[in-house]
Order: sequence, then C-alpha cells, then structure tokens
Amino acid sequence: MKSKLLSILFIASVGCLSAQTSVEQANTAYTAKDYPKAVDLYQQSLQENGISATVYYNLGNTYFRMNKIAPAILNYERALLLDPGNKDIRHNLAFAQSKTVDKIEPIGEFFLTTAYNAVKNVYSANQWSRIAITCFILFIAALFSFFFTRKILWKKMGFYAGLGFFAGCLLANIFAYNQKKVLTHRNTSVIFAPTVTIKSTPDDSGTDLFILHEGTTVEVTNHLGNWTEIETADGNVGWIKTSDIEII
Repeated sequence: MKSKLLSILFIASVGCLSAQTSVEQANTAYTAKDYPKAVDLYQQSLQENGISATVYYNLGNTYFRMNKIAPAILNYERALLLDPGNKDIRHNLAFAQSKTVDKIEPIGEFFLTTAYNAVKNVYSANQWSRIAITCFILFIAALFSFFFTRKILWKKMGFYAGLGFFAGCLLANIFAYNQKKVLTHRNTSVIFAPTVTIKSTPDDSGTDLFILHEGTTVEVTNHLGNWTEIETADGNVGWIKTSDIEII
C-alpha cells in the first residue's frame, strides 16, 4: 500500500564546504544505487563535521535500501534525538521497525506522561532553549508595561501576559533540560545480532530467558564486564553480551 511506502527524502546540508561536498557526493552515490559508497561518505561526514540529524537520516535510508534493518533503525533513532519533531524521520523509523521480527507491546504509561512527552518532542533542546529566551524577553517587556504605564488596561494586560510568558519560559526550560539529558545520557540500544538469547545472569551458563532479534530497541539498565543488562518495552529484563548491541 502507498501508505506503507518508505519515504526517502534528502535534506539539504548546511555547513562548511567540506561538509556539503561529502553529503552531496553521498547523495549522488545513493541516487546511483552505490549504497556502500554512500554509507562510507555519510560516515565520513559525521566523523569530520560532527553529528547531524540530516546525515543520520540519510544514512538510515541508505542502510534500509541495503536491507540492513538494525543499522537503519539505529541511525533513524540518532536522527530523532537531534530532531524529535521531524515527521519524516518518525515515519521511516516506524516503517523500519515494522520489518523487525520481534513485535513487543510496550507497557502502557500514564496519560499525562504521554501528553508531556508528546509536547516535549515537538522541538529539540536547542529549539526549546530559543523559545525560553524569547519568552523571557517578552516577560521583561510585560513587566515594563505593568510597572511603567498608567493605564489600568495596559497594567492588566502586562500582568497577565507576564504570567503567561513566565510560565512559557519555565516550561520551555524544563523541556530543553530533559531533551538535553536524553542526548547526553543515552541508555537506549539497538540489537545488532541476528538472533540472541537473553540470559538470567551475565554469564554464558546463565538460564535462557527469552530470544530477541536484530533491530529490536531495548533500554540499558546495567553493565558488568562484557555483559549488559537490558529491559524490553514490555518489561522483560535480562543480560546480553555488549558486543551484540549498539548504543543509540
């Protein structure tokens, strides 16, 4: 169905000439269906010019065309961290996840938590920071109107507008902090092994608990040596070899 077709969109790169050149060459390789070359060039751009939602997104598209679902999901997730409000990234991520073997139903969350996350994920940390600064400037302007005008109407408008802008500034700062925290304290991983048995203890002799497949996203809860404790979206917990996962 058309609704399930993967949206492959290229976003124009912004930055230095070298970054543009690398991405343009990668885009050209992608168009020519030289996907391995495109992957190398996108990764080169990330190494030389730093992280970019655009490059991660295009890299995810390239891996998907190579039928490498786990790397595709990993790069879509990384792109989404930098640009959480991007609908194209969310669409392609959901499409790639539909191709995974494991169909895990997440534990339901409190409706206020869902609403909070929905609003928070409209913008990135930097965007929320700019909104907070704008609200603060408008708050100062409202205070000026309240204290230095004589008309009662302007004073009332300044007072209530000031309250609104102050609340907006506070909320935007909270959202910016939480988005920044997600970026700096990453505890989500994607399974890269085709099939992996999750153990009860961080040891090969541990009891087999359940099996997961490549592309499944899990939360990292602990580390011990070469093992990592993970939790699936439905609450199952166990140990996996660190080499079988990749941190988003």
